[in-house]
Amino acid sequence: MDERIAHALENDLVIDITGLPGKRDWYANMLANPHITFHLKESVQATIPARVEPIIEPETKRPIVTQIAEAWNNTDRIEEWLVSGPLVRVHLEIDLATITNSNS
Repeated sequence: MDERIAHALENDLVIDITGLPGKRDWYANMLANPHITFHLKESVQATIPARVEPIIEPETKRPIVTQIAEAWNNTDRIEEWLVSGPLVRVHLEIDLATITNSNS
């Protein structure tokens, strides 16, 4: 089973898809149809239309993967993740200012 983890990095929202090695149906589906629905389920709850953009180029992917690995304090597998870890950038199709915290 794939695990999808969203990361808010500076001006980017990216999703990395773990579950190495293996087939990633979720990633293949996003490549075929980049329009997704992004569900927020924690302190802020919302359903947001979005579009994904695969991050494939090594010079674009490396700083993002490095930042994620450093946040996890797990930098020893960066090279492996660069080669085999799918990564997508999420473009939200709404103004985030319209979303309110459900705990307010």
